[in-house]
Amino acid sequence: MNLVKRNYIFDFDSTLTRVEALDILAEITLVNNPKKDIIIQQIIDITNLGIDGEISFTESLERRIKLLKANKVDLLVLIELLKKQVSKSIESNKSFFNEYANDIYVISCGFKEFIDPIVKEYNIPSERVYANTFEFAKDGEIIGFDDLNVLSKHNGKIQCLRDLNLQGEIQVIGDGYSDYVTKKAGVADKFFAYTENISREKTTENADYIAPNLDEFLYVNKLPRNISYPKNRIKILLLENVHIDAFEKLSKDGFTVEVVSKSLSEEELIKKIKDVHVLGIRSKTKVTKKVIAAAEKLMTVGAFCIGTKQIDLESCKENGIVVFNAPYSNTRSVVELAIGEIIMLLRSVFQRSTELHNGQWNKTAQGSREVRGKKIGIIGYGNIGKQLSILAEALGMSVFYYDIEDKLALGNATKVNDLSELLSISDVVTLHIDDNASNKNFFGEKEISQMKEGSVLVNLSRGFVVDILALKRALESGKISGAAVDVYPEEPAKNGEFITELKGLKNVILTPHVGGSTEEAQKDIADFVPNKMMAYINSGNTVDAVNFPNIRLPRQTKAHRFLHIHQNMPGVMAQINIVLAKFDMNITGQYLSTDDKVGYVITDLDKGYNQNVLDELRKVVGTIKFRVLY
Repeated sequence: MNLVKRNYIFDFDSTLTRVEALDILAEITLVNNPKKDIIIQQIIDITNLGIDGEISFTESLERRIKLLKANKVDLLVLIELLKKQVSKSIESNKSFFNEYANDIYVISCGFKEFIDPIVKEYNIPSERVYANTFEFAKDGEIIGFDDLNVLSKHNGKIQCLRDLNLQGEIQVIGDGYSDYVTKKAGVADKFFAYTENISREKTTENADYIAPNLDEFLYVNKLPRNISYPKNRIKILLLENVHIDAFEKLSKDGFTVEVVSKSLSEEELIKKIKDVHVLGIRSKTKVTKKVIAAAEKLMTVGAFCIGTKQIDLESCKENGIVVFNAPYSNTRSVVELAIGEIIMLLRSVFQRSTELHNGQWNKTAQGSREVRGKKIGIIGYGNIGKQLSILAEALGMSVFYYDIEDKLALGNATKVNDLSELLSISDVVTLHIDDNASNKNFFGEKEISQMKEGSVLVNLSRGFVVDILALKRALESGKISGAAVDVYPEEPAKNGEFITELKGLKNVILTPHVGGSTEEAQKDIADFVPNKMMAYINSGNTVDAVNFPNIRLPRQTKAHRFLHIHQNMPGVMAQINIVLAKFDMNITGQYLSTDDKVGYVITDLDKGYNQNVLDELRKVVGTIKFRVLY
């Protein structure tokens, strides 16, 4: 509880609401005016001049009302629209307005006629709303405003606060000139620049605090709030040119996001990660044990790709860091490249293209074959293998597949239980196996020798699964007629000279690990991975986590949620519940999932708590991480 009496003074336009009300009123009144766009832009420009203090507020008001040509009935439409435009974090923190009703005032250069109905729903009565009022003609036309009202004058908020003579500390929360000058004039003790809807340079320069949302304002003042820790304080680092949609999605949800276009070395990442809560990478950045040890605040890692070999999953688990990836988002892209390369290999497209670039017109059918009627052998019948199976069959190919697990065939595909049999009958062999370390050189000299004479090989899976030297010998000898390779045992961290033994072979298609790199796939990944990370940060969900027990949780809005990650050892749950019982906490829901190393328990409680509860839960033996969600 605050020992010093505080008064919280809120602006209305672009603070309590996301918009400037008179701009919206213009949209309503000028709907059929052929010069609507021009007039609205004039109104916006005049609004901004007044907000920035470039012209007096009185002049700004007079000029806008003349342009509006509004009627009293238009205000009814405006009010309904404004109810839908309340700032997101204001709307989610109604409990603050209810609990501190007697300390909250609205002082605005807007108009009571539309402000009162909006703030009434937030327990702010008309007598604590100080704003301008319209003047109406007999037919209801708005013809002016009460020019005796101090808020119609330049620096009117300063005089209004002086007249109120409020006792105790005065904090002003707003987005414009008329708000920050209250601190300069000495009538406000603190000024919070509210930037959730708009950020004005002059305003932020003159602020004691910048509040990207109400959660930040409440956090700074230790006031009740919807979430325990403001999202703007959660730092997200996105590396390796992750699709812009990921940045926009995470930023829109309120997080502070930094983007770096390249991968970082272990040393660079160790320096960068100390204050990072969420890390997003692709395939080149290595999240090692040393990186994890330096990541004091890291809660989750998102791999914006399929593979997670670049991440030390066990170290992440042991430190309570949840890892997500995108196992399905680029599947179609990989499959389409495989189909394209199969056709190009069988038709000798690249040889003919290279010849023509060199001036040779070699129009021949020799070495050019249709895919229709050919046998394709798919090694690894997972998400990619199955989709490839369907498309290959649609092209008229006979599909055979091999997998160490029992996988149900799709369409007319035939499962082959012996790898050597698959290789001996297939005109095309395509690899789609995972990044398990045991798969190193899975496809070597022995397997290549078992392939059908003149067949082709496609590898879009992992670089280390194929013995490159054995493949080179088979290509040079004619044992196999061609290959397409997208992945390599060693790949550079950045653009530059790349060396492979396959370079220069005319019957080989080389691509730089772009199987899943299509605009559509990257966009899908930039949707899927952030959604998973946000679900974990915002509600505790671990569904589809790579290294963690999976829990799907309902989002709570009227309860507190404690997230506790601990070593999987006997008695931890009992200790947690003993602490909760000691402080008379009523549990409304509890969810637990474990694996061989860690346990993850979520507890929902229906009443307030004191700091001692949190301290004792952090001291429970075996605790790895503890977090209060809200």
